[in-house]
Amino acid sequence: MMVFGPAELVAGLCHTDEQNPFPVWQNGHISSCFNQLVLGALPHAGMAVFSACYLSMARSDLLRTSPPCGWTLRWVSALLAVLLFTADVVLVSLLQRADLYLDVLADCCSILAWLVHFSALIVLQRTAFRRTRGPPLLVLLVLLCVPNLVVTLMIYCENEECLNLAEPLELARFVLALARTLPLLVYLMAFAFPCISDAGYTLYINAVDGSPLISESAWPDTGDMVAEDGSGWVSQLFYLWLTPLLRRGQRGELERPADVYHLPRKLRTTVVCRYFHQCWEACRRGASVSDRQDQWPPPVSRSLLSGSWSSHCQEEALELEGDVGLLRVLHKAFGMRYYVLGVLKFVVNMLGFAGPLLLSSLVNFIEDEGAPVSWGAWCALGLFASTLLASLLQNIFVFQVSKVALSARAALVSAIYAKAMRVSGSSLAGTTLGEVVNLMSTDTDRVMNFFNSFHELWSLPLQFSVTLYLLYLQVGVAFLGGLGVTLLLVPFNKFLASRILHNNQHMLRHKDSRVKLMTEILFGIRVIKFYNWESHFTQKVADCREKELSNLKAIKYLDAMCVYTWAALPVVVSILTFVTFVLLGHQLTAAKVFTTLALVGMLIIPLNSFPWVLNGILEAKVSLERIQRFFKLTNQDLQSYYALVSPEDSQTSILLSQGTFSWQDPNQDEERETESGAAKGSLQLHALTLHITKGSLVVVVGKVGCGKSSLLAALTGELNRLSGVVYVADREAGFGLASQEPWIQHASVRDNILFGKDYDPVFYQAVIEACALSDDLNVLPNGDRTEVGENGVTLSGGQKARLALARAVYMDKDIYLLDDPLAAVDTDVAEHLMKKCVLELLRGKTRILCTHRIEFVDKADTVVLMDNGTIVKTGTPAEILPLVEAVPKKRKNDHNIKEKDGAGQEDEAPGSPPDLCVDDDPDLSGAEQKQVGGLAWRVYQTYWAAVGGGLAASILMSLLLMQASKNVSDWWLSHWISELKNNGSTGTNCSSSGSFGSPHLLLFSPGGLMSPLSSVNSFSSSNLSSDVRYYLTVYSSIAAANTVFTALRAFLFAYGAICAATAIHNRLLDRVLKATVTFFDTTPMGRILNRFSSDLYTVDDSLPFVLNILLANVFGLLGMLVVISYGLPWVLVLLLPLALLYHRTQQYYRHTSRELKRLSSITLSPVYSHFSETLTGLGTIRASSSSARFEEEIARRLEQNQRCLFLSNAAMQWLSIRLQLIGVAVVTGLGVIAVVQHQYSSVDPGLVGLSLSYALSITNLLSGLIFTFTQTEMQLVSVERTEEYSTALPTEPQHQNTQLPPAWPEQGWLEFCGVVLAYRDGLPNALDGVSLVVRPGEKVGIVGRTGSGKSTLFLSLFRMVEVNQGQILLDGLDVSTVGLAQLRSRLAIIPQDPFLFSGTIRENLDPCGRHSDQQLQDVLDQCHLSAVVHRMGGLGAAVGDRGRSFSVGQRQLLCLARALLTQAKVLCIDEATASVDQKTDKLLQQTIREKFQDKTVLTIAHRINTIMDCDRVLVMHAGKVVEFDTPAALCQTDRSVFQGLVGWTGE
Repeated sequence: MMVFGPAELVAGLCHTDEQNPFPVWQNGHISSCFNQLVLGALPHAGMAVFSACYLSMARSDLLRTSPPCGWTLRWVSALLAVLLFTADVVLVSLLQRADLYLDVLADCCSILAWLVHFSALIVLQRTAFRRTRGPPLLVLLVLLCVPNLVVTLMIYCENEECLNLAEPLELARFVLALARTLPLLVYLMAFAFPCISDAGYTLYINAVDGSPLISESAWPDTGDMVAEDGSGWVSQLFYLWLTPLLRRGQRGELERPADVYHLPRKLRTTVVCRYFHQCWEACRRGASVSDRQDQWPPPVSRSLLSGSWSSHCQEEALELEGDVGLLRVLHKAFGMRYYVLGVLKFVVNMLGFAGPLLLSSLVNFIEDEGAPVSWGAWCALGLFASTLLASLLQNIFVFQVSKVALSARAALVSAIYAKAMRVSGSSLAGTTLGEVVNLMSTDTDRVMNFFNSFHELWSLPLQFSVTLYLLYLQVGVAFLGGLGVTLLLVPFNKFLASRILHNNQHMLRHKDSRVKLMTEILFGIRVIKFYNWESHFTQKVADCREKELSNLKAIKYLDAMCVYTWAALPVVVSILTFVTFVLLGHQLTAAKVFTTLALVGMLIIPLNSFPWVLNGILEAKVSLERIQRFFKLTNQDLQSYYALVSPEDSQTSILLSQGTFSWQDPNQDEERETESGAAKGSLQLHALTLHITKGSLVVVVGKVGCGKSSLLAALTGELNRLSGVVYVADREAGFGLASQEPWIQHASVRDNILFGKDYDPVFYQAVIEACALSDDLNVLPNGDRTEVGENGVTLSGGQKARLALARAVYMDKDIYLLDDPLAAVDTDVAEHLMKKCVLELLRGKTRILCTHRIEFVDKADTVVLMDNGTIVKTGTPAEILPLVEAVPKKRKNDHNIKEKDGAGQEDEAPGSPPDLCVDDDPDLSGAEQKQVGGLAWRVYQTYWAAVGGGLAASILMSLLLMQASKNVSDWWLSHWISELKNNGSTGTNCSSSGSFGSPHLLLFSPGGLMSPLSSVNSFSSSNLSSDVRYYLTVYSSIAAANTVFTALRAFLFAYGAICAATAIHNRLLDRVLKATVTFFDTTPMGRILNRFSSDLYTVDDSLPFVLNILLANVFGLLGMLVVISYGLPWVLVLLLPLALLYHRTQQYYRHTSRELKRLSSITLSPVYSHFSETLTGLGTIRASSSSARFEEEIARRLEQNQRCLFLSNAAMQWLSIRLQLIGVAVVTGLGVIAVVQHQYSSVDPGLVGLSLSYALSITNLLSGLIFTFTQTEMQLVSVERTEEYSTALPTEPQHQNTQLPPAWPEQGWLEFCGVVLAYRDGLPNALDGVSLVVRPGEKVGIVGRTGSGKSTLFLSLFRMVEVNQGQILLDGLDVSTVGLAQLRSRLAIIPQDPFLFSGTIRENLDPCGRHSDQQLQDVLDQCHLSAVVHRMGGLGAAVGDRGRSFSVGQRQLLCLARALLTQAKVLCIDEATASVDQKTDKLLQQTIREKFQDKTVLTIAHRINTIMDCDRVLVMHAGKVVEFDTPAALCQTDRSVFQGLVGWTGE
């Protein structure tokens, strides 16, 4: 009986010899027995066992999204494997071969293993592993099955039967085995790069364990993902990690910056800043930076959610001064990473040359009819490989450089901001707000630009020299002719570039002055309309624009020269080269011509871009120096400013001893809380001695401009201490500062008051009550959640002052500095503030109050009297009051009635809030944001019309002719070559093709790319040279025509651009200045200014530039497609699917790209606005010690913007790589088609060469086309925005009354008949049936509470707002029948808002130049300003930006002087003396009485004593006339409103 052991079992199973039952090696390869059992069944069994372990994993319920496609692909491939093995079992059973059981066993093991594996995958994708690639063990198990498959295939290949068609079953098994590679490959690919459609491998921000929180939609929230980090290399190479974002963009759901991915960890603002600061420190000490790894912040989740994510930046930023070279720091921080990228650049450049060389070889192959097909195949393969590799590397290079540039930007912006927070007030005084904001915007951008330019600096000359060498190999010395012309053009180009730059600087200067002028016009638009100065200012703007356009013209024509030389150059160079070559007696071949053409194309790119690269680098150098200068400014050194020694008694809160302070470099002082600091002989504070005990109330009084605000600035450390001692108790805690010109943030009312502190409802309510804000908050549309515009534009002056006061009070500091918060409010409100806030809520705090309101002085513990920069006297109220009283004691309680305000409060209180845009970004109204979808055809039509129809058509025509002539000249070349080839000087042909026998000779043998010269004598015959002459003549004339068309197109285009710029600006300006006042009230100024600055700059400069390139690209692409299709018609088969692909790709891209670009610009304005807001309120921020919080805020806003920029760059690269692959496909396709056609039929080598040399540049054209198209679309948005204003603004009526008598109004008789007026539909009536008569020469005072309609009376008289019902008669003539210009020029007004525009004092008093200097001097005398004006340097002295050389009170006096000059019969005074001290006010009242003796004067009263001697008093309430009688009569009447206002003071 036979022993049946394992050996026998194996032998039976494998059909092997029992002596050697289990051979490993058989017939020269691994035996099938070993293969099936050890390499097949065993790994599969292991796979089954280990996969089974995962079947019991806990499921996660949080996953609502569809499974990631990586997992899906894996389970599909597992299922496919099961099916293939099952099919194999069926085939084995049918074949009935000897090793049947072995195969069945192995196959069943495999089926079982893959089934279990499939189940494991299904389970795993529902667990926490779903967001990852899953356990790596799984892929290991799959990899173990690979050897089995490889060996099986080898065995089949050696078995003749398997490949025999007569044995279908055997063949089928072979095919099945081959098919098994597919699921394996798919499985491994899906693991290697989990192409997770919803980016399942992406790190989620708020999930620490890797699973997302419950997501509502089926789509994942892109805003929670981190870009790039965690994706595989394939995903990074092809930017597959962008897919979820692109899908979202295509669905149109990229609405907010928060929808965008988070930055990869290495690009986070905090990480970059911290590293930059370490490098800064290291450079300062000369040490080395610690290893980068320990600077990562904790994972985003925790740091973003806890608010403290940027505090680390501050600890180290404190030292941003000292003599540290910024370049050194940047070099230390980013140098290494950046230089390594240079290697990539080098490789890309070298690969660029493979194209022309392989082209040359391919054309030679086609010319030689007997050439072996392998030669052509190698050429086509080489073309494919070199173009593919070049595009991949180029793409990586660009993206990595953009990352370095982004990091540098983050570091610089936050460093500049941190520096601005610390720089001393006097250093900052030398720079204007605009300059510092420019450092952050323009200069940082230029430094970023440097990163793109620097590698070009060495790579362009390198490209140039290699190209020259290759040209020399092609055509010998003939290339010198073309080179000569080219080199001549370099200095010419340099000259053009320098002229363009020079003109550009001038243009920008004029543009700045125009925008500055526009800013002032918009700020003072009411004054301009009141005084009827529109035409004068239009003329001023037109003059600025004229200068700007003259420079723009120069730039555009110089640019046209550049474009012309650049576009004409390739044709000229190639002509010269070929002519020289032929004249030297050589013969042209197809290979030579087209390789030369391709090389000439490569030669011109470096030459053209080199001047720009140089410019970019020089600009970056200048910008770096400017930033460096800013960093060298001295920081505020509070340690040395304040005395550290505390005085003996612990009760001292503030001590000044013999202090001397100055604003140093005053002419350009920051617009801060200086009241008088900026006049030319700016005052110094000297010999200040002051002692303030804790908890006391100190009132500082003194006349306008005596240095009260400067005293407070000296205490907060904003001034320069020249000598003496300053001591402040507990200075680190900061001060509660309410400055005279209230600084309000662009945030909600509540955020303004909280100012970063926690919300404490009880205290908050108390503060609101004490600051009398409750009523105002009830009026505002959203209560204290109402958004306040920039600088508080939506609030009245009084509301701003009280809001700033509330903010100071809520800070709960120990020392309060209050700079005249009472000036801008009604008397009863002022009393309320004094009593409830200053005396009750702040009891026990040290309070220093500057004020002009004498009535409150008696409440003080100490009174300080200042004059001319020094403290004249300190004492009790009783001692000081007699020195300042200008009013009899009996009326101590000078009541004043109305709130002062930025622009006429009644008109704004009911009017603006409801319509105000309360979105995050002041510059984009809701409507505008949405218009950005696609562009309407209307916009294109608008631009076409602005250029002028005929001109536009001729531009397109010249473009078409230019492209056609260029293509025809190239075609003529190929035709010439074909003729030469056919005309049969065969000897030449053989020799030329012979010398190309070996493609290896291509580069280095001198003959390799040069025809042997032996051919010279072969065509000495005359008929050939006449042929050559004929061809050359035609070629040259086509080329000449081409240069003419090119020139025509360049100059026509420049002219068209200027026409458009002129037309668009004129229409816009005209319409805006004619707009109604309501429009200006409801539109944030920034939005209008944007139209005049950035949008117009785009229309002037960027749009034509991009449009020019776009048109050239469109025509270039058309020309190329025509030529390629003509040369190799078969290529159309390839082009159609590629064109479809191209269309889909760009459609997919453009949606997201447009949204990302828009988000980038939307997130950019908060960065700048926060920066300029910070600079404006620097005094307040520093005084209250809130700098650290503001730095965190800028870091947050910057991060938001960097996210959008980074993804915008990534999206561009996503597109670029896909386009380059399309280009690679076209080039390869052309090569393959050429080789195939060469085998089957003869191909014209000239046409092949032509097609290929065109195709080599297709990638650039394709990507250029999309980028320029997207850019043009973006730039056209500016046309759309200006157009919206030029057509849709509501304008004032423009008619004139021709019958108007020249002397009207002769008497000044004024009558209101039942006037009803509402600012806009749906708002309550501001005037409600007002009827009254003012007799000629009568003086009427108008009083009433805020919002009672006092200012509205004036507005209706001047027709700033048209009345809804009733009429206003002036000398019996209805004012609505008079032209606006006529009406306003016959009335005079002193508006409430003392508006001055920058210029001289003379221009401010009399912009139209109608009066002599003597008259101006007289009115200044009457307004008590002559001393100040004399000190500043007479009438020619500049008043500074918005009159900042004067204090607020002095500005009001200047506005009064203006009104005195107009000889009008009716004068309206809108509380003109709010910020003027009592004495001056008294003198002014006298002046007004004398000067306007016989004129009708209406005064809105500020202090009741000013109207006590009026003829009559009009009391308004809620838009109705309540009382109208003489003051005496009203005081007698019982319970009259007026009597209540005068109070007990009027007996």
